[in-house]
Amino acid sequence: MLITTTSLLEGKRITAYMGLVTGEAILGANVFKDIFAGIRDIVGGRSAAYETELRKAKQIALHEMSQEATRLGANAVIGVDLDYENLGASGGMLMVCASGTAVKVE
Repeated sequence: MLITTTSLLEGKRITAYMGLVTGEAILGANVFKDIFAGIRDIVGGRSAAYETELRKAKQIALHEMSQEATRLGANAVIGVDLDYENLGASGGMLMVCASGTAVKVE
């Protein structure tokens, strides 16, 4: 599955637009508690544990989006956008959302 943030694929011809596809992943409050319990992991203002969890969530969201595109019969997703949102009144959860347009290319 080709996944790109661009609206065109150089050297490929889009033969069909299959529609919008999305994938989401939510990190719960327990993940944040575990990360902040190991606050000594922060070096130079960055937390490797926090970044690792965000990468995992991004990969889950992209994978779900790709699976939805496959179900529609697509072989690529173009115009992909990643969004990160706080959920809940206390901001105890983080959602990573991937969205794009499923297409058939040749």
